[in-house]
Amino acid sequence: MQSISQIFVVQSRSLSSTLSFLLTKTRRRTITTISTTTMAMASAKTSNTSTSTSEVGIAKRLWIKFHKESIHALYNPFVVSLASGNLSLDSFRHYISQDFHFLKAFAQAYELAEECCDDDDAKVDFNDLRKSVLEELKMHDSFVQEWSSDPTKENNLSPATVKYTDFLLATASGKVEGVKGPGKLATPFEKTKVAAYTLGATTPCMRLYAFLGKQLQQFVNLDENGHPYKKWIDNYSSTAFQAAALQTEDLLDRLSVTLTGEELNIIENLYYQAMKLEIELFLSQPLLQPTVLPLTKTCDPSEYQLMIFSDFDLTCTVVDSSAILAEIAIVTAPKSDQDQLNNQIARMPSADLRNTWGVLSGQYTEEYEQCIETILLSQKAEKFKYDDLIKGLEQLSDFEEKANTRVIQSGVLKGLYFDDIKRAGERLILQDGCPGFFKSIIGNENWKKNVHVLSYCWCGDLIRSAFSSVGLDALNVHANEFTYEESASTGEIIDNVHSPMDKVQAFKDILHEYSSDKKNLTVYIGDSVGDLLCLLEADVGIVVGSSSSLRKVGSHFGVSFVPLFPGLVVEQKNCTEKSSAYWKGLSGTLYTVESWAEINAFILGK
Repeated sequence: MQSISQIFVVQSRSLSSTLSFLLTKTRRRTITTISTTTMAMASAKTSNTSTSTSEVGIAKRLWIKFHKESIHALYNPFVVSLASGNLSLDSFRHYISQDFHFLKAFAQAYELAEECCDDDDAKVDFNDLRKSVLEELKMHDSFVQEWSSDPTKENNLSPATVKYTDFLLATASGKVEGVKGPGKLATPFEKTKVAAYTLGATTPCMRLYAFLGKQLQQFVNLDENGHPYKKWIDNYSSTAFQAAALQTEDLLDRLSVTLTGEELNIIENLYYQAMKLEIELFLSQPLLQPTVLPLTKTCDPSEYQLMIFSDFDLTCTVVDSSAILAEIAIVTAPKSDQDQLNNQIARMPSADLRNTWGVLSGQYTEEYEQCIETILLSQKAEKFKYDDLIKGLEQLSDFEEKANTRVIQSGVLKGLYFDDIKRAGERLILQDGCPGFFKSIIGNENWKKNVHVLSYCWCGDLIRSAFSSVGLDALNVHANEFTYEESASTGEIIDNVHSPMDKVQAFKDILHEYSSDKKNLTVYIGDSVGDLLCLLEADVGIVVGSSSSLRKVGSHFGVSFVPLFPGLVVEQKNCTEKSSAYWKGLSGTLYTVESWAEINAFILGK
């Protein structure tokens, strides 16, 4: 019998035929190999680092690596208010006054870098970049006329502005850890190295503002009454500014070619520090109007009880846990009846087990597709019809119950040892940003008891092991459970959550159990058709990933899928008081995200 550790070193065995049942169970996705290599590749894709590092320069690699920071800048209350157009004029004037001094430091940093640089082409580029910043400063002259703001007369620099400008000028002066000062630089190479470091500190700002400009431009075009901050947004979304950002990145790539690994690490640290300082700069801006985010700050704990719910498979994980259970069953099964031990629960040989999975797979796939097609045969709703959706998903619930019964009766889940399941759970890769989000939530006394995971997974122990391995022992897990005899599964399942109807009932039961004199503010995070009812019942339903079946079924019954950031901008535009009342369940609107970074930024603000 093979040990569980062998599960994670298998490199070539294809499981597409035997596991398609499991992988289509709730997600309709395909996988060919469950292995350490496969999981690592999936994890890299999730964290937006799938692009080969050999194909892009350091500027692109660092922008990808620190994607989370760019999302936190975008989901900043100041930026969302600016995008919505309801940012108070006084707040914008304060920002412009701080930005004026920041840009002066930016231009000075480019001037110092030009003096350090030995390459004539690079000198020309630095000079061009400095001129573009000076042109940007001229734009502030128009702000004086349009917004009655004169940043030259503002002397009260915020600590965040001072911290950022000091960082820029210190870097451009060669005052970087491990680097000589400019007056002591002995060679042209050492001087050029300081110029590269300066770009490490300025490039992220250029790329971030180009990113924000493009993201905010859509709201300028949609505002029929004329966006109050159109000129500012137009500047950073303009072709000229986008080109300047690209020119900065190209120059950083060129000057970094000859640097050592240690020197490239210095540039990475400078890049990251600049991103963090930019976020601090946005956070330091005074806001004179209520905002819709972060949710934990707009949700008054004396009035509201924040409740967080999440699915598990492919919402929190990179691979489906059912596939892992199947892998354990197949790999640890005896090769023949003669390999059975007397004190073991009787198990079918691995070859028979593989064949049985294949039969179950084909039957499930065919019947699942028929079930979805049957649901979609009903008349398409012109507006959100929740009752009709429930009727449709009742068919899916009946189907799932029959499919689960077939799995139990087949005996394929017999004889899986608890220790093997636990070790497999410890090796499950969670989505980037997911563990950090839950740690922050349960680290707060007001919310730690109000976090619940609802899952179709056949084995809750697998989920608990996965979370425990990253220090999340306090999560409330609601899933199906294996029954054991002497630490080996009997093949029976304690059936707690196996269908959309079960999930939504568990959701309601938890809310009833945790009822108090406070109002509930519920968030549900999920990715599949099985999550649809819970997503809609929650005050805020967040869809992770891009399940086509979820969107087809939801849209058929009038559900709207809105990207989270534009949705927040709309809510901010309508926000008139500091309250969570504008989030309401059964609105028919779900919010979509591409990563947990968006969820973190929206709910936690970090």
